[in-house]
Parts: sequence; C-alpha cells; structure tokens
Amino acid sequence: MEYKDYYKILGVSENADQKQIKKAFRKLARKYHPDVSSSPEAEEKFKEINEAYEVLSDPEKRAKYDQLRRSYQQWQRMGGGAGGFDWSQWISGAPGGVRVEYTTTGGEDLFSDFFRAIFGGEPFGQTRGGFDFEDLLGGARRARTPRQRRGRDIDTDVEITLEEAYHGTTRLLSKDGRRLQVKIPPGARTGTRVRIAGEGLPGTNGQAGDLYLNVTVKDDPRFERKGDDLYEDVTIDLYTAVLGGEVQIDTMTGKVTLKINPGTQPGQLIRVRGRGMPKLNKPGEYGDLYVRVHVEIPKNLSAKERALFKELANIRKHSYSQ
Repeated sequence: MEYKDYYKILGVSENADQKQIKKAFRKLARKYHPDVSSSPEAEEKFKEINEAYEVLSDPEKRAKYDQLRRSYQQWQRMGGGAGGFDWSQWISGAPGGVRVEYTTTGGEDLFSDFFRAIFGGEPFGQTRGGFDFEDLLGGARRARTPRQRRGRDIDTDVEITLEEAYHGTTRLLSKDGRRLQVKIPPGARTGTRVRIAGEGLPGTNGQAGDLYLNVTVKDDPRFERKGDDLYEDVTIDLYTAVLGGEVQIDTMTGKVTLKINPGTQPGQLIRVRGRGMPKLNKPGEYGDLYVRVHVEIPKNLSAKERALFKELANIRKHSYSQ
C-alpha cells in the first residue's frame, strides 16, 4: 500500500492551522477542478487534494494520521524500504458495526486504498441518548415478561460534495453482512437527516428503530452556499465594467454567458435566476445564483494609455463643471 503525505499534497506544514489548510485546499481545488483545468491529470489531482483535505480538516482523522505519519517517518529513518511497513495496527475496522463506504452513485472510487485502509469505515457507535449497544442487546435487564418496545434509532455522519448535493447521490452501507444503498436527495444541506426505516437497533418483541444519516456538505472551491442560493466571484476588466460586455461564469451544470451592463460597479451582485441549488423535496424548484463582480484595474500603463486616461479624466471634469 502506498503511503500518502497529505501535508505535502496540500503544500502546508504539519503545524498548519485549519484556516491555512482550508486556504491551501481552496487554491489547489480551483486550479485542478476538472471543469476548469484542461490537464489530463487534473481529475486525479483533484481527488488527491480532496482526500488530503478530508483528513486534515477533521480533528479526529488528523490526529490518527499524525500518529501514523510519525511512526512511518521513524521507520524510514531506521532504513525501512518500500513495502515493508507494518500497517496492521493502523487498519480501520468496525467489527459488528455499520460502515459507510466512500463511493459515488456509479461506484467510482473517491478515495485511495490508503485512505480506505486507514479511515475506510466509521462504525455507528452512538445511539440517541448515549446508551451502550452491548447493554441494550445483552438481555441482562430484560423483564421476565418483556413488553413490546420499539428499538432505538442509530445516527451517523456522512459528508458529501456540493455537486453531490446538487444532483443527489447515494452511499453504500455495510451492516451485519448486508449492503444497504441509501439515497441522499438533491438539495440536501448540512443538517439534513436521511432516514432508513427499520435499520436501527432491534426492538423488544416490537419494531426495530431507524438508522439516520446526518449530512454535512463540504465547502466548494467555486461557490458559497446560503440556503438554496449560491454565490460566485468573477473578475472582469475595467473596460467591460465601463462599456458592458459578456463573461463566462460557472454554474452547477456548466458554464454560461453572463451579460455585463455598462457602468457595473465593483462588488455589485448580479442575480442569475434558477441557477442555485435545488430546493429539498420540491422537484423543479431552484434557488438563484448571485455573481459578485470584481473589477481588475490595469497596471503598468504605457505612455499612450496614460495620456488617454488623462484625456478621459479631463473630459469628465469638464462635463461635471457644466
């Protein structure tokens, strides 16, 4: 198995704080996003960047990874060669539990073998109310004539990308040797709970509880989400801002042409109707996309350009004085 140096992938030090890690991720994600980069390696690079951020942005995953990293570096300093490191103590497992498998709807791998081995499944280790599974299932406290009682619900967390939240996605769960395919609907947001009926703890002569996926939508390098609306930054040149024109912008379904009106101001918001996120459980309804305009001021003017700007300034001053 190939070791992954997540700090090197994001180009940050091992002491980087969350703000530095997020900034490095957003910069690299913009550069290598498959919709932006024409490089043949962009897609794989983008996955690698996302994987590194998945680990380093999560305090628990980062702590485990840091321990592994120190152990691996020490083994290298002692002359360890490729393929000889003992991974057994670091392999993730969840005996008898439930695991979330990191795959897309089409089954495409989102994460490397290294990630899967170390972080590949999070057991559903909590029930509502903090009860212990062994105590609940052991039967030690059962009455002689048990009453019917519904089983308790189980909660776990799952992360999805903004793109997955837009189109909807699925996650594969492994539970008691079975595989469950769970659909996460379009428009899901951080805090959305997806219910899988009857897959919680068994009841006492009664109905089983439910299993819930608590959704977190990861930050996207291109868009900021506010409710069902999206916000995007776009930079135009001074001449387009003054005279008007057109500019290509990203949307969740591809690039579109945006009309820039003459006299557009820096910081101005332009609304593109219906290009935001789908509204949860409201098919066919969408939020809006707001484009925040930034104007690039030209630098290093030539003598002729400077003269023309002075002439324009004089014309404006003359028109104001009349």
